[in-house]
Amino acid sequence: MLLALTGYETALLVVAAVFIAFALIVALVVPRSRPEFPGRRLGIFLAICVALFVAQIGAVLVLAEIGEADEPAHAEATPTETTPTETTATESAPTETTGTETTETETESTEAVGDAVAGKVVFLSSAGCTGCHTLADAEASGSVGPNLDATKPSSDKAVERVTNGQGVMPSFKGQLTEQQIQDVAAYVSSVAGS
Repeated sequence: MLLALTGYETALLVVAAVFIAFALIVALVVPRSRPEFPGRRLGIFLAICVALFVAQIGAVLVLAEIGEADEPAHAEATPTETTPTETTATESAPTETTGTETTETETESTEAVGDAVAGKVVFLSSAGCTGCHTLADAEASGSVGPNLDATKPSSDKAVERVTNGQGVMPSFKGQLTEQQIQDVAAYVSSVAGS
C-alpha cells in the first residue's frame, strides 16, 4: 500500500506523523520530566503547534487540489473518444432484434462494443489500474490486485470485475461510464499474457 503513494501523499503522511509524534511526546513524555512545561516557553510551544497545524492543513489542501486537477482531465478526454462507439452499439442492437433475442444480442455485443485503444487510455489514467495490477502491455507492475498477464481474463470477466469489484478491488460503476468499462475490458482481454 505504501508503495502506491504519490509524492504528495507521502508528504501528507510525513507531516501527519510528525504532528502526531509531537502531540504524543508533549502530552505524555514531557510532563513526567518537566511538570512546569511549557512555563516560560509558552510562546515557542504555541508557535510550534501553530506551524505544525498549518503544515498539516496545507498538505491536505495541496493534495486535494492535485486530485481534483487530475480527475477532470481524464474524465473529459476518455468519453470523447468512446461516446460514438456507444451510440452506434445502442442504436443497432434494438433495431436488429426483438423480445427475448435483444438480451442475447446485447450479451454477445459486449465484446464487440469495447474499444481496446480507448481502453488502454482508461487503464493508464482515469481508473488507476496500473497501481494495483501487473500488465506488460501497459508497463504496469502493481501487486495489490491479480497479475492480469497471468490470469488472462475474458472480456466478460473483466467487465464484471470492473463493474462490481471483488475483494479489495472496488466497483468502478459510478466512476467509469459503461463504455469506459467495456473499453478497458476489451483492452485487458486483448493484451493480457501477450
